[in-house]
Amino acid sequence: MKDKLIILTGPTAVGKTELSIKLAKSINGEIISADSMQIYKDMDIGSAKVEQKFQEEVPHHLIDIISPMDSFTVAEYKSLATEKIKDIISRKRIPIISGGTGLYIDSIICNLDFTEGNKDIDYRNYLENLTEEKGKEYVHSMLKDIDTESYDKIHPNNSKRVIRALEVYHITGKPFSSFKRDDLYDVPYDIYYYALTMNREDLYNRINKRVDTMMQQGLLEEVIKLKSLGCNGRLQSMQGIGYKELLKYLSLDTTLDDAVEDIKQNSRNYAKRQLTWFRKDPRVKYIDKDIYSDEEILNTITKEVRS
Repeated sequence: MKDKLIILTGPTAVGKTELSIKLAKSINGEIISADSMQIYKDMDIGSAKVEQKFQEEVPHHLIDIISPMDSFTVAEYKSLATEKIKDIISRKRIPIISGGTGLYIDSIICNLDFTEGNKDIDYRNYLENLTEEKGKEYVHSMLKDIDTESYDKIHPNNSKRVIRALEVYHITGKPFSSFKRDDLYDVPYDIYYYALTMNREDLYNRINKRVDTMMQQGLLEEVIKLKSLGCNGRLQSMQGIGYKELLKYLSLDTTLDDAVEDIKQNSRNYAKRQLTWFRKDPRVKYIDKDIYSDEEILNTITKEVRS
């Protein structure tokens, strides 16, 4: 019998954090963050990091684990998250992966190869950032001229596999399609995969309000502090939405009002890409927050997990 693993995801600002905390309390669970910005220390406001008081109520993992000066790969996330899952299960508790970074989630619940050999961290980081910036279709198109079989067989939404294929060719000069591939969904967990959704207009309004709240809470001051510590636009951490736009403002390349509007627009675009990403996995169950209350959602998930 496989151990249970819950995934609670959805677009930015949809309300994952609050629901994941309630769920963890309900089922004796612990939360593993799947957020590519919350891994960084000193980047609290722009990443909408879980408040400390809530982290004390329910154990949270993979938050504040590295300096914003450092790079971090999906392979490293997979390794750390897998260790946390095993630890949580060993203590008779249920791991809940909560967050909106699809690459992180796929690294755990899809059987993807992260062998230590033939790995180029800088190139992988470049491709991961390119996926965030220009989308999965753009990165997938890079396969067309170097590995036709992989281009035809790998779905554009399966960015982890696309990135791996590009990385393998970059290092070895051989098509990824010539290497052995595993069954994508053959993983050692009993997966309960939920994605929260809501009316797009309502979601966009929530995103806009969240950005305004972040600015009121001191997002600009947070970026100024990071800049004073030596953080710049070349760092992986400072490519995050909210940080790159305000760095541009601090460099006198735009006005503050325009920078804030760019944060809102980029956040809305990111939410759109997130929704597209989650649709690729047939295991996902969608839950519409316009129809169901948090209490109803909580009861549904709890009942399914306990059955």
